[in-house]
Amino acid sequence: MSDTPEHMVKSYDQELKRLRDMLTEMGGMVESQVAFAAEAILHRDAAAAARTVEEDPKVDAMEREIDQFVIRLLALRQPMAGDLRHIVAALKTTVDLERIGDYATNVAKRSMVLAEFSTPYSLAGLGHMLRLVQEQLKLIIDALGDGDADKAMQVWRSDQVVDDIYNTIFRELITYMMEDPRNITPCTHLLFIAKNLERIGDHATNVAETVFYAVTGESLPDSRPKGDTSAYAVVRPHE
Repeated sequence: MSDTPEHMVKSYDQELKRLRDMLTEMGGMVESQVAFAAEAILHRDAAAAARTVEEDPKVDAMEREIDQFVIRLLALRQPMAGDLRHIVAALKTTVDLERIGDYATNVAKRSMVLAEFSTPYSLAGLGHMLRLVQEQLKLIIDALGDGDADKAMQVWRSDQVVDDIYNTIFRELITYMMEDPRNITPCTHLLFIAKNLERIGDHATNVAETVFYAVTGESLPDSRPKGDTSAYAVVRPHE
């Protein structure tokens, strides 16, 4: 490395910083999507729902831009050790961030349908889940920008709490549906919304695992913290 001209080293450092900046920018975009989706569902805000949907193509475009940047870095710089971990981690991270944006969009779209129904039951549990997921996203975006393994670990550990709330909401909504058939349609939409939020938490946890490995070179345990493991509550698609 000592034989490498100083201007080339400086240029490479700038490229690595640019990659971090692009990742945090994409993270900020999906964080905004989730915030708009929260407004849409909790306040029946059609404009916020529309904003969530409108942001999705921009997130997809950002993912493609980062992927191309990473491929160029790999081809031209041939990074090693820690640099290689961070660059490859960026590819994995963009996939999870893009999926978070997709789930936020799904929440916003269902909120538009849900607005047509009266909801005589509290959305407090859903609001709590939204706040926790937003906190996860803020933490993991900070961890991405700062290369902070401790914050990544904090997000990883918080996944159990999100799952516990999801399981509680699941039971409550099933009860409402059993009590009155008129609740079945709106409760079904709320079930999908809750599941989308739970998946956002899972993808934030994926990012946490990726950041932790990129920073430390070590992997977190295979079994992440989970809440209730009742069969109906933990069925999740492979994505």
